[in-house]
Amino acid sequence: MNALENFLNTISGFVWGPVMLALLLGVGIYLTVGLRFMTWRRIGPAFRQLWRGRRPEAGEGDITPFQALMTALSATIGTGNIAGVGTAIFLGGPGAIFWMWVTALFGMATKYAEAVLAVHYRETDERGMHVGGPMYFIKNGLGRNWHWLGIAFALFGMLAAFGIGNTVQSNSVAHAVESTFGLSTWISGLIVAGLAGAVIIGGIRRIAEVASALVPFMALIYVAGALIVILANITAVPAALATIVADAFTGTAAAGGFAGATIWAAIRFGVARGVFSNEAGLGSAPIAHAAAKTNDPVRQGTIGMLGTFIDTIIVCTMTALVIVITGAWTGGETGAALSAEAFGAGLPGFGKFIVTFGLVVFAFTTILGWSYYGERCAEFLFGVGVIWPYRVLWILALPIGAVGNLGMIWLAADVLNGLMAVPNLIALALLSPVVFRLTARQLNR
Repeated sequence: MNALENFLNTISGFVWGPVMLALLLGVGIYLTVGLRFMTWRRIGPAFRQLWRGRRPEAGEGDITPFQALMTALSATIGTGNIAGVGTAIFLGGPGAIFWMWVTALFGMATKYAEAVLAVHYRETDERGMHVGGPMYFIKNGLGRNWHWLGIAFALFGMLAAFGIGNTVQSNSVAHAVESTFGLSTWISGLIVAGLAGAVIIGGIRRIAEVASALVPFMALIYVAGALIVILANITAVPAALATIVADAFTGTAAAGGFAGATIWAAIRFGVARGVFSNEAGLGSAPIAHAAAKTNDPVRQGTIGMLGTFIDTIIVCTMTALVIVITGAWTGGETGAALSAEAFGAGLPGFGKFIVTFGLVVFAFTTILGWSYYGERCAEFLFGVGVIWPYRVLWILALPIGAVGNLGMIWLAADVLNGLMAVPNLIALALLSPVVFRLTARQLNR
């Protein structure tokens, strides 16, 4: 077992090493420049389109454009926004947050291109449902010679879903509830399985309906709690922002229980945790956007890019500022425990409950979103006959994950997530002329 763990650690270090991080950032920079910084210039119009996208548009599809984004956000706003930010700061210092911002700003173009291609190359399956994502735009955009790359993505995505989107999330929920309320992990696991099953059995439409209700509600509560802490310490905000920017280029000296971090650590963990949080480049979100009821790939791409902005620039930044302002980052805690300590210090008495509640709801919505991603990957590989067995297996895995020791699963999921990105990034680079052409045609109308 130790040999397998060491092997996975080695593979993870390679998969998420300098080459992968450079590839993720490089594709994002290339797409941003190729789109003439449209993803930065059109943030305002994108939010207006999102608001209008609550109503069904004329065109084919299964859910509204707004519901497609909420489904995508249900899978991305999760433990990465709470535990991931805490881990990034613990390992890379406050400067890691600056590199999370950089990753998100260029990742917006990546997410935009993913959604554009997902709608442009989507298909209708035997049930009459719209399906898409990297495996489909590889198949339909790059041709038969590249079909193996789509199969590779679908295989990695189907397997990764059971780690990062299932067992890891139910485990996070169970332990957060146990530490706060004393409820046994197996009971939490059964409750999560029951609730998730009631939603997942209804397919994408029910998942989208629940995500559209839960994601905005929980995000607003979490951001409101963070804003209370920030406004109560508003005079400390300039110094906190200065620390984040300065440490991104100088590294962070040891302080309190913090061991110190180099510039490379800030870059590495900032980029890696940023991608883990917003999933730009992994190829997961376009699977949801492919189901949107629209005939305009560019409009859906514009809405889709907001997922990265909302996830990292807004939600992750709120967590980071609370951690830095309260000084909790020097206490030696990491992950969700660091975020909980920071909120507890900023909001004595109930701050930790916001983190626990947020972690539970965010993790639950991640379970819903990733169930759809994994299911679509399985369908691409095995056909529609695999859908019901997959859903049953997904629900059964949740209580197992809640009570298990997931050290090995975390490692395996980390590796598979990185492997998902490779086929997706190759396809984005090769199909970028299609993205540029569709964008120019739409914006020049």
